[in-house]
Amino acid sequence: MARRRRQRKQLDTTPQEIHVDSMAHDGRGVGRDEEGKVVFVDFALPGERVEYVPVMRRKGQLFGSTTKVIEPSEYRIEPKCEVFGECGGCVLQHLDADKQIEYKQQQLAENFKKIGNVSPLNWFEPMTSQHWGYRRRARLGAKFVPKKGGMIVGFRERNSSFIQPISKCEVLLPEVSALLPDLRETLEKTSCNDKIPQVEISVADNATVMIVRHLEMFFQNDLDLLTDFAKRNNVQLFLQPGNLKSVHPLYPEKPEPLFYQFSEFDIRVEFLPTDFIQVNAGINDALVSKAIDLLDIKSTDTVLDLFCGVGNFTLPLARKANRVVGVEGDQALVNRAIHNKELNQLDTVDFYFGDLFKEDMTAESHGEWLQQRFDKVLLDPPRSGAAEMARRMPDLNPSKIVYVSCGPATLARDAGVLVNEHGYTMTHAGVIDMFPHTAHVESIAVFEK
Repeated sequence: MARRRRQRKQLDTTPQEIHVDSMAHDGRGVGRDEEGKVVFVDFALPGERVEYVPVMRRKGQLFGSTTKVIEPSEYRIEPKCEVFGECGGCVLQHLDADKQIEYKQQQLAENFKKIGNVSPLNWFEPMTSQHWGYRRRARLGAKFVPKKGGMIVGFRERNSSFIQPISKCEVLLPEVSALLPDLRETLEKTSCNDKIPQVEISVADNATVMIVRHLEMFFQNDLDLLTDFAKRNNVQLFLQPGNLKSVHPLYPEKPEPLFYQFSEFDIRVEFLPTDFIQVNAGINDALVSKAIDLLDIKSTDTVLDLFCGVGNFTLPLARKANRVVGVEGDQALVNRAIHNKELNQLDTVDFYFGDLFKEDMTAESHGEWLQQRFDKVLLDPPRSGAAEMARRMPDLNPSKIVYVSCGPATLARDAGVLVNEHGYTMTHAGVIDMFPHTAHVESIAVFEK
């Protein structure tokens, strides 16, 4: 006899009041209801009393959305974006920018304490730049919805897979935001407008590039429309009919290489439209400079850059150190890094392919870099962190480590290993405002023997 499926208790959506005590890692306000149960409330700030409507119960936790602010925080401000609260791109525009970064530092400190059982001896001043018009990379969703007036281009809605239509975006670079209406109209005119799921945008120092993903082949009429769009907006336009390997230029047929520069180090970094580069150019410039200063490079030092990508940190480091080794787990990025080494005429840097998440790394499988000793190490891993490399750090034996992180929880985990198991001291840590108005926390930490 089949078991009867237990019916879920229907969610009571009666508006309720709550006092907000703190902020969760995703930007929601956190409080307790009359029964003492934790509630996560969208768009509510610490110190506020708000009215909210319950919208979801998940794993025993209640989630709600603010309908009225009864007692506002002194740090609440008017959001700049006209679709804030509906678009999922930003979650903190209602909070003063300086307070945003303060809360992010609090989150980092809490992660250090709860996860890693560590604390820095000193805190850096938060690294900040412009709060608006900073984003040079974005992936926009696209969908043809006749009931909503046709083609929609924008970011995903908050807590939804639907796309929020936008005609401008306050965090995109202004020159990119200005292209959105024309982009939408052009895509709508194509014959397969219902088979275009996304557009990726990347801005280099010398060009703006768009990659249009399409699930059906375009006719010549469509290609002419897209080419005209690219010409009148001075955009490099690529098409992606399949996986990443299918990306190819439409206009111009032979586009000039994309690049960004570090004038301080006389370095030019070339990249492909599909390559990862940091979203915030101003912060990236300051971050590379700060990381190199923190490593305190001597002309005799050998430096290891792990998760090096196209050479964002490695190439500037090579202007300072005796020798630099960059290691990356994506062979295509390694190839690009080697190209950038040759482009900048650097003979003091070597790049290697290496799966830095493998537990059974050997010199035979990962190359001679694993047998070497290094004076300094720079870590810039993805959100999953650098657990395996933190565990192996005694084998590499650096006197100083600078760790750039996009995941405070994994940084805290790895910091716990470096400090509590390997005897390093976390001398400094701080937050980096790479993504203003979002809940993303980027940070940097320094470890010394």
